[in-house]
Amino acid sequence: MNTGTETAQRAARLALVGALLLLGLWVAHGFIAALLWAVVLTIAVDPLHLKLRAMLHGSHRIVIPLIITLLAALVVLIPLGFGIGQALREAHDITRLIAEAQAQGVPVPDWVARLPVGSQAVRDWWLTHLARPEDAAEQLRLLSGSEWLTHSRAIGANVAHRAVVFGFTLLTLFFVLRDRDALIAQGRIAVSRLFGPAGERVGTQAIRSVRGTIDGLVLVGLGVGALMAIVYLVAGVPHPLLLGGATAIAAMIPFGAPLLFVLAAILLLLQGSVVGAILVVAIGLVIIFIADHFLRPAMIGGATQLPFLWVLIGILGGVETLGLLGLFIGPAVMAVLVMLWREFLAPAAANLSET
Repeated sequence: MNTGTETAQRAARLALVGALLLLGLWVAHGFIAALLWAVVLTIAVDPLHLKLRAMLHGSHRIVIPLIITLLAALVVLIPLGFGIGQALREAHDITRLIAEAQAQGVPVPDWVARLPVGSQAVRDWWLTHLARPEDAAEQLRLLSGSEWLTHSRAIGANVAHRAVVFGFTLLTLFFVLRDRDALIAQGRIAVSRLFGPAGERVGTQAIRSVRGTIDGLVLVGLGVGALMAIVYLVAGVPHPLLLGGATAIAAMIPFGAPLLFVLAAILLLLQGSVVGAILVVAIGLVIIFIADHFLRPAMIGGATQLPFLWVLIGILGGVETLGLLGLFIGPAVMAVLVMLWREFLAPAAANLSET
């Protein structure tokens, strides 16, 4: 067979493989997020998986992946169910308050007069936008009527979509854990053939980065949420446990937790506790300052070998591009790029040091 024929066949094979890859991505694009979430979760729980395998000899093929998958489902569903139940319990009172506001207006509360600054401005705004029934009805129109029904349908469709993604993520997690050893072996062979020795280093760095990001974001976020739940409880914020859980989730995203501090402060202001509102915001800012400037850089930067600036760029850019999934994918991508850059510069740096 002549060289021209071999070249044509090689080009045809490459074109076919490229077309099939594009077709496969197009078919599976709706589940790519679920697949990536399953990979992130697998990396996160793999140390637990290995420990359980060492403890339960002979049952790791099905039982251990099933246990871990059920635990992952419960970690998400229990807080979610608690929040939904709490929201349903509050729905009746909220509906009644909205109806009263639309019918009678909302009088200026007593705590406005006790504000340390801006009392008159807040009072003027309140009188203009909420004191009269027609003004209050205008401000609250999105919470009732046909517009609320439209928003409810959109929210319902979004919830249904995310429920499907979550279910498929759990299913994928189970199968990835079940076939962990075979998948790792296949991945090493494929990476070695495609990229040579550097490929395994890239994969190792990506896994280390994802795990370090999980420790730095999730564990620190949970710690911030737990501390703030205690602060909310002592300060008298309504539903401190629920708000503490929301703070934990928000604290996983840089600059997200202060929004919950402000919400807690507003709830305290509505109860007339100005001092409590100030203390909640002040203590919250101190806690998040320590977490963001000392704990997270040590945990994430140590694992990813990245300066915290690049960690922050990876997190924020990842969130903007991929949503919540980008919290973990973004820093891993930055870590791999920085590693490749350092390897690219290594020979030149060695030559300079020799001279």
